[in-house]
Amino acid sequence: MDLPVNAFTVDVEDYFQVSAFERQIPRTQWPAFDLRVVESTRRILNLLDRHGVCATFFVLGWIARACPQLVQEIDRAGHVIGSHSFWHRLVYELTPEEFRADTQTSKKVLEDLTGKPVLSYRAPSFSITRKSWWALPILAEEGFRYDSSIYPVRHDRYGVPDACPEIHSIQTDRGKLIEFPPSAYPIGRWRLPISGGGYFRLYPYGASRTMLRKANQDGSPFVFYVHPWEVDPDQPVVRAGSRLSQFRHRVNLKSNYGKLDRLLRDFRFDALETVLEGSAPCGSHRSTQLA
Repeated sequence: MDLPVNAFTVDVEDYFQVSAFERQIPRTQWPAFDLRVVESTRRILNLLDRHGVCATFFVLGWIARACPQLVQEIDRAGHVIGSHSFWHRLVYELTPEEFRADTQTSKKVLEDLTGKPVLSYRAPSFSITRKSWWALPILAEEGFRYDSSIYPVRHDRYGVPDACPEIHSIQTDRGKLIEFPPSAYPIGRWRLPISGGGYFRLYPYGASRTMLRKANQDGSPFVFYVHPWEVDPDQPVVRAGSRLSQFRHRVNLKSNYGKLDRLLRDFRFDALETVLEGSAPCGSHRSTQLA
């Protein structure tokens, strides 16, 4: 039996824009930093090209405005552009009005650069939680069709531990979204995050491969994510965030590119939108009524 086709996604932001550093690095200081995101994103583009994989790139609107040629390069390479917000602010720290304005700005910047509709969204740091459930109807109303923001795990910054861990449709009063949750591995009452990011860098590759293969056992696809700064081991050390945040940010940066190369050899991948359209008719996804 062929392995399922999984979703490969890239959250396009630079090393100084992560949520863990935002208290010490206000957004007014972003222009003072040397951008490394173009070259690090190209490393991922080259890796994907070598493996013949199409991916979804959730691009930060601020990066798109600062580096418009990068968005166009991603688009020309045949990948899909999604929105990662404009300012990388945690959704549950915004008002609905602020969230809508941020989302509209990001969507317009990206669509103007590619001439194509932007249909997919991922919240900064997976920050659509029970505190920001109100964001889902806004996404549907603003024309998004797919979301990958609700992490069914327990975490100090994000997560909805009792959320549906499978691909499912969410019916809001403004329209429907197809939700593709980042994947987690069940261990008793807990779910261990296995979808990428710092978890992928932290775990030995063999452990990640075993858990991801089990996620595929019943024919279900998983979603994987990586940030460009995670293949940039020479990035400057940012003196911001807690010791835990520093560890999370820098752990195993040097080995991550090689691990991604192995991942792309061991599993089948495509863009998130292609996986969702091909995994099952939309009507057959499990449906959740937004409360």
